[in-house]
Amino acid sequence: MSVLFVSGIDTDIGKTYATGMIAKALMQQGIKVITQKLVQTGVAINLDNGDMNIADDIIIHRQLMNLPLQPCDLDFTTCPYRYEKPASPHLSAALAKDILNPNLITDATKALQADYEVVLLEGAGGLMVPITEQLLTLDYIADKGYPVILVTSGRLGSINHTLLSLQAIKARGLSVHSVIYNHIHDDSDNTDAEIAASTIEFLQHYLKQHYQDTYWLQLPIQDDLHQVAMSVPNTFIDKLK
Repeated sequence: MSVLFVSGIDTDIGKTYATGMIAKALMQQGIKVITQKLVQTGVAINLDNGDMNIADDIIIHRQLMNLPLQPCDLDFTTCPYRYEKPASPHLSAALAKDILNPNLITDATKALQADYEVVLLEGAGGLMVPITEQLLTLDYIADKGYPVILVTSGRLGSINHTLLSLQAIKARGLSVHSVIYNHIHDDSDNTDAEIAASTIEFLQHYLKQHYQDTYWLQLPIQDDLHQVAMSVPNTFIDKLK
């Protein structure tokens, strides 16, 4: 039974799409997989309709997996904490006058592990985002020993942010299961094609030098990710076991 933590070098880097696409790829290879969200902020709260309070990222995961919302989504096991303010979890929880208990997240993960072979646990923002006033995301996953899938991109600054993230993971004694390059930003106004190409080349070379056991994967370049498949090598799956 495996848990992989999906983090990113920054917010809005493509963690949600990477999580959903990996889950879809694993499903297609016969792996019983579910996704979970550590905590979701920026949720449109509607007290009269419980379905409206389901984490947005969980909904996207299921769409990418071509699945309806599952019972574990509807009872919020896949995302116990959801807050309206789109901010760091520690602030969103405080503004909601709530106390986020990390043990509740852990219990939810364990419940999912009882029914699934693989749990893909997506974080909120980057590794150093505070979950509570006392606990960073990296503190939490280091305590659990979860291997990390790190999502990056080719926008300016990605090399710096990626290497800092890799060093932070390594310093906590965690393994980097894979690095996923997200092409989504490559067509945006904020990404230079030469910088993106150089980023791919540099990061692939860096991983071969310093992280030989880490997989390099790329999100497909498509306008509609719902219609494409992301291939993962058999060794990627073997490493989950």
